[in-house]
Amino acid sequence: MKLSVSIKPISYFKSHAAEIIRRISENQESMVITQRGEAKAVIQDIRKYEQTQESLAMLKILAQSRKSLNKGDVRLAADVFKELKTKDNFPS
Repeated sequence: MKLSVSIKPISYFKSHAAEIIRRISENQESMVITQRGEAKAVIQDIRKYEQTQESLAMLKILAQSRKSLNKGDVRLAADVFKELKTKDNFPS
């Protein structure tokens, strides 16, 4: 991301919104919107946003797994499947 191109004041966004949305969508890029010289918002292509959210979800799952592993809160998959088979809610 080129910061010189991707940081715009809110006045620019207001007057060029359709063009900005089209460019962001086509190029899957992001844009930082400033107000009074401070960054206030990020406009991002929806596909890029969804990818980011999926990546964050995966990282959260990995962090939780690491935490469980460090606490010793783990079970062998074979033991879990064996237990499920004995509970009538898992087909043999």
